[in-house]
Amino acid sequence: MNIRASRLASPHEHVYLGDNHERNERRTWLVIAITAAMMVVEITAGSIFGSMALIADGWHMSTHAGAMLIAALAYRYARRHARNERFTFGTGKMGDLAGFASAVILALIALLIGWESLMRFYSPVAISFRQAISVAVIGLIVNLLCAWLLREDHAHQHHGHGHSHSHGHDHDSHDHGPHHEHATDNNLRAAYLHVLADALTSVLAIAALTLGSLYGWNWLDPMMGMVGAAVIARWSWGLIRDTGRVLLDYVPEDEDLPDEIRSAIETGSDQVTDLHVWQLGPGHHGAIVAIRSKAPLEPAAYRARLSHIHDLSHLTIEVERAA
Repeated sequence: MNIRASRLASPHEHVYLGDNHERNERRTWLVIAITAAMMVVEITAGSIFGSMALIADGWHMSTHAGAMLIAALAYRYARRHARNERFTFGTGKMGDLAGFASAVILALIALLIGWESLMRFYSPVAISFRQAISVAVIGLIVNLLCAWLLREDHAHQHHGHGHSHSHGHDHDSHDHGPHHEHATDNNLRAAYLHVLADALTSVLAIAALTLGSLYGWNWLDPMMGMVGAAVIARWSWGLIRDTGRVLLDYVPEDEDLPDEIRSAIETGSDQVTDLHVWQLGPGHHGAIVAIRSKAPLEPAAYRARLSHIHDLSHLTIEVERAA
């Protein structure tokens, strides 16, 4: 069932889930199963063959599986409660909340990798290079498969209808119209980054083990672990920043929606005195627009001026006469 399409039967529903919500949920559960199986293989092989990079990859894969479980449960919760009226603006932000939590876990993973690698400098162990490389290659293949499953289509997505409300002078109206827009699912992005972090540690492990076997550079194994920790920490910070902004209704500097709204409304004596724009979910934005005019129009007239702005899924208009 397509949740976005079904909400059109009732213009009063506030369902702001992404177009591919259910598809992404199914793929996340599949990736969790694959990751959990590979986790057991890598931890066991790393312990037997003495590779810190391989053990780290396995244990950190387990934490990634746990983080992806957060993503999967968030998808399920958002879908099941999408029409719960107690969620005033729907459950579209549930994915951003889960993404924020996953980003924090990713940061802790980076810290753990760095610490364990540092400790291995002081307590080196013998490494069975050939066996460890074989398992690391298998782990990389699994990670790339999972990354492919969690890839996000960054093309402009098509939505069947828009949804807007206008309030003022006791007037409430709705608008439906086709539109195209770019939407980012931060919940899927978080799961993807966890898999990508696993792939990175696998690549670094293969490089370290290969060079170590050729030149006897055992110190390269923990060194690569520290490099991976730095890169993963950078990814986690970017995800924390972006999801945190969505949760706090931050308007990005490159977001031109407020300017579009002002440009469309402010003609003649009409003036926007207060404007609030925020994200409701992947591909959905809400806006509250307060207008003062010497010759105020009906809210429907102002709504018509904004009908070409397809990013708006929920619109509230307040109108007052200027003194």
